[in-house]
Amino acid sequence: MNYVVIITICALLLLAYAFTVTSNKTQIPSVILLILMGWLVKQGTGILDIVIPDLNPLLPFFGTVGLILIVLEGSLELQFNKKKLPFIGKTLVTAIVPLFVTAFIVGHFFYYFLDADYKQGLINAIPLCIISSAIAISSVGNLSSFNKEFAIYESSLSDILGVLFFNFLVLNDVINLETVGNFGLQILIMLIISFIATAFLAFLLSRIDHHVKFAPIVLLIILIYAVSEIYHLPALIFIMIFGLIMGNFDELERFSFIKFLNPKALDKEVFKFKELTIEAAFLVRSLFFILFGFLIETADVLNPNTFELALGIVVLIYLIRAIQLKIYKMELMPLLFVAPRGLITILLFIGIPSALKIDLVNRALIIQVIVLTALIMMFGLMFNKNTSESKKENDSNLKIDIDVPL
Repeated sequence: MNYVVIITICALLLLAYAFTVTSNKTQIPSVILLILMGWLVKQGTGILDIVIPDLNPLLPFFGTVGLILIVLEGSLELQFNKKKLPFIGKTLVTAIVPLFVTAFIVGHFFYYFLDADYKQGLINAIPLCIISSAIAISSVGNLSSFNKEFAIYESSLSDILGVLFFNFLVLNDVINLETVGNFGLQILIMLIISFIATAFLAFLLSRIDHHVKFAPIVLLIILIYAVSEIYHLPALIFIMIFGLIMGNFDELERFSFIKFLNPKALDKEVFKFKELTIEAAFLVRSLFFILFGFLIETADVLNPNTFELALGIVVLIYLIRAIQLKIYKMELMPLLFVAPRGLITILLFIGIPSALKIDLVNRALIIQVIVLTALIMMFGLMFNKNTSESKKENDSNLKIDIDVPL
């Protein structure tokens, strides 16, 4: 039996790798195929009468580790310098505006029509309003350099801001100036921890001579994240700051204290660390979405009681996104479609306290919104004629034009 499990997992991960390799040609995001594969495995176990233990407790675990690795992978790929500040500011705005506008509209709907108080409606709405970096980052590899970097920044910031907003509402019974001040203090503490922890991890990476050096670094990153979450600190800020600093050491060489870390030698180690992170993120992401597909119930996907609400939420998501992209004079295609819901939506939905849950905002609604946004992204990227052409044009010039007015 053990060998059967090993063979099955290896075969599924090899198929996941095949999906990833071929996604550039098929334009089908590998995440869609992974979810479908997990669902097909579930149907196969039912036909063959194979008894599978309850795997639901594994979903938050793989989801949390996957979120850490995916945000880390994305932030390590990003370039950060003074010229990029307008670009980063733009992506910050495009992450904030739709998150808050959509959350307040959907939350007000829950408050008005579902007999929930306003705060309860808002808490249930937030998971549905956050772009999933897990799906977005892994699906934009075939886009132009500008669009790819925009999607990485936007989705990562959406995750961070969404988690901050969600935790702020869940952890504070009363919203007033004192709670806002405490929340600001938590962010400040997390920023200080992030810079200190990043300096410490960079020092370890430059000094460890043992042939096993990257595994302890990854474990320490996950440990710092987990401890920060226990104390309700915005831990994703640490992951993004760590990735940005480690991926941009060449921009810091002018500071005298950086020379202590031997940045030229450290750059080589960071390159190896980045490769390890990409490999680890692939494995965990693949396992998470296969598991998510396996745990999907067909009845939830086809649930007529929530489908109209799910469809309405999805229409609102893309309507607000289209308006915002137009206001900022950005091309709608293909960025309009890169707004999937996924891993972070599931994690926050699981994290809603039972006393604050709304009956209609259930597993079926969450799955329908995730599936609909993923399918829209898939077809949008597949039928976007300019994707491959713009990719070739932009990849020939790695410098991204960021002279776009905020």
